[in-house]
Amino acid sequence: MTRPEPAARQFIADLGDLVDGTDVIYAPLIDITFTGPLPDLNGINGLIFSSKNGVAAWKHLGGPILETCYTVGDATRDAAAELGFNPKSASGAAKDLVDHIIADQPKAPLLHVHGTHTRGAIAQTLSQHGIETQQAVIYDQPLLPLSPEAIQALAGDIPVIVPLFSPRTAQQFIAQGPFKAKIYIAAMSESVAKSLDSKDFSGVVIADKPNSPSMTKAVARLLAQVQMLEGRPTGH
Repeated sequence: MTRPEPAARQFIADLGDLVDGTDVIYAPLIDITFTGPLPDLNGINGLIFSSKNGVAAWKHLGGPILETCYTVGDATRDAAAELGFNPKSASGAAKDLVDHIIADQPKAPLLHVHGTHTRGAIAQTLSQHGIETQQAVIYDQPLLPLSPEAIQALAGDIPVIVPLFSPRTAQQFIAQGPFKAKIYIAAMSESVAKSLDSKDFSGVVIADKPNSPSMTKAVARLLAQVQMLEGRPTGH
């Protein structure tokens, strides 16, 4: 599992008994550090969260609850709702979020809070469409090396399923190869898959949608595929 905790453990919990008999290795390729500071909210009429990490950082920094709130997906919506927002979810990726806000035509200006590394040019695109949107970095995502346990597994004879959730973590994973084991990749999106050289892997499955439930299904498909092809338990 290349996600930071606790998201990684929640992902495995969502797989349920599908991972019975499978060794799960937690090897986050990025960390999440809350940096702040809270931005100036004078005149801001609503917030945009493009990840659960943004919600967690907002909570950690003691940010206030604003009436208008948009989220990229349902998991982020649920996190924001738990914090006290009444969020509207785009149930998709950055483009879906932008399209959703443009269709909604909320009172501006809005504020997009995000990490140091972000994709989709959300604030710029909304502003270009007449919805003034500012942005603020409130957390960082420093890269991490693979854990010794992960390196050992990737050098072994048991097949390994590796879920990759962003192009940046995909590139970080590739940079630490080559690997001896048969590797099966679950990619969160086409962009993640394009960051890989698929010929180096035994299989690549792309999630139907760029969200955690679709990634869960992608990993489930790989588990079934590997167990059928190999005739033995898989490794993560």
